[in-house]
Amino acid sequence: MSTSPTMTSSGARRIPPIQCLLTFEALARLRSVTLTADELCVTPSAVSHRVKQLEQILGTQLFGRADFSLTTDGIAYLAHVREGLGALQRFPGMTGTPGKRRLKLAVTPTFARVILIPRLRQFIEVYPEIDLALQISIPLLDVVAEDADLTVRFGTGHYADLEHTEIARDVVTPLASPAWLREHGPFERPDELELNTLLRSPLEPWRTWFSAVGLDWPEPREGSQFNDVGLMCDAAAAGMGVALVRLKLGAPWIENGTLVRLFDTDVPSPHAHYLCWRTGTMDRWECAAFAEWLHKTVI
Repeated sequence: MSTSPTMTSSGARRIPPIQCLLTFEALARLRSVTLTADELCVTPSAVSHRVKQLEQILGTQLFGRADFSLTTDGIAYLAHVREGLGALQRFPGMTGTPGKRRLKLAVTPTFARVILIPRLRQFIEVYPEIDLALQISIPLLDVVAEDADLTVRFGTGHYADLEHTEIARDVVTPLASPAWLREHGPFERPDELELNTLLRSPLEPWRTWFSAVGLDWPEPREGSQFNDVGLMCDAAAAGMGVALVRLKLGAPWIENGTLVRLFDTDVPSPHAHYLCWRTGTMDRWECAAFAEWLHKTVI
C-alpha cells in the first residue's frame, strides 16, 4: 500500500531532485538500466540509486518487475513527471508543445478494431508525449493512404524491402451464424460442407484447412469474397455462409454469440501479422517504444 510522499519539517511536500525525475522518466521509457545510463551519461549504479532514492521520497514502488514494467502508482506518477518536465521545457514566448512526437501507424482494419484499439489506452497513458496518427492499410496488398513510420502487415512475412518482426500468429476454424447452422447443420464431418456456401478471402485460403482435415478439395471458386476479416465475419453473422476465421480476430463475434464454431479442429494460419519499418526508423525512440510495447502486449 502506498504511503504519502515525504514531508519537510514545515509540512510542505518534498520535491524530488530533478536528476531522479529525469532518470525515472528515461528508465520507464527505455526499460533498460544500461540504455538509461548511456542516455543520461551516468553509470548504471547511479541509475539504480536515483530510482531507489525517488521511491524512498515518494514512499511507493514505481517499478514492479525485473523488466522495469511500471506499477499502478508508477504509471500515474510517470504522467505527472512527464507533464512537469514538459512544462519546464516551455520558455516564455514559445508556442506549441515541445517534445511532442508524432508517430504515423498504418494498421489492417480488423487488427486495429479487435487487437489494437482496446489496448491503445495503455500505451497513451505511459507515453502521453507521443501523438499517434492511425490510418488503415489493405491486408496483403499493403496499400496505405500515406507514408507511415510503422506498418502492421498481414501476410507471409516476405518483405525484402523492409525490416520486420512477427507480432501475432493464430489458428483458423470455420464459423457460421447460429441461424445458418440450424438451417444447414449440424455437421459431424468436414466433408459435409461440400454443398454449402463457403465465404472466400485471400487472407485465409480454405485449402489450408481442407488439407489439415484430410480433404483434397480445391479452393472454392464461387461465393462472396472479402478482403477484410471483419467484413467477412459480419457477412457470416448475417447468414451468408461459412467463414474461415482466425480465432483472435473473430473473438468479438464468438463472444457475443453471433458466430459459432462448426468443428473442434483448429489449423495454423499460413499468414501472420508483422510490424514493418524502413531501416533507421527504430533510431527514433518513439518508434522503438511503440514496437516494444506492441510486441509485449499482443503476444
